[in-house]
Amino acid sequence: MNEIGPGIHHWKAMHPNIRTEVSSYYVEPAATLVDPLLPPEGIEWFRSRRQPERIVLTNRHHYRHSDRFQAEFGCPVLASEPGLHEFADGREVEGFAFGDQLAEGITAHEVDAICPDETALHIEVGEGFLSVADGLINYDGLGFVSDGLIGDDPEAVKDGLRTSYRRLLSLDFDGVMCAHGDPMSSGAKKALREFVG
Repeated sequence: MNEIGPGIHHWKAMHPNIRTEVSSYYVEPAATLVDPLLPPEGIEWFRSRRQPERIVLTNRHHYRHSDRFQAEFGCPVLASEPGLHEFADGREVEGFAFGDQLAEGITAHEVDAICPDETALHIEVGEGFLSVADGLINYDGLGFVSDGLIGDDPEAVKDGLRTSYRRLLSLDFDGVMCAHGDPMSSGAKKALREFVG
């Protein structure tokens, strides 16, 4: 468990389906889990802290271990409305609209482009963070997922993502929280501006 900002905790864990490490976060000031897998420290780590009050998914594919946190803490799971069809199997997930404030200091913004429910969370803690789903990764630098994973028309999707992230540069943030790859505690806005051109 690594604190990347004031009360913002990051950890990596092996995703059971895609067999690679992914990132999860706990924004303790807002009692909000983002795309959670169980951390190496186990769910017990959360019992000695402010307990989670909600789980937010940055897209429908990031449900991960939400059910375990939901069972332990009784917190709702929130996903953007365009992705709710993913949960027709009976999982308890509530929808939010882009523009909604999901918790104190956390607002949902539309990314789209890669999938209709792709969400960026603007987190107003410290110097500010942007939490991103699959449209942006950070493995030794910001980038896109491989063309084989990004969609039927990779260049069009990349252009759409660049447009979306240029729009999000109007928000106040200095860090980025990637679901795939490492977070950036500072300098992320400058790096994102350079990446999207």
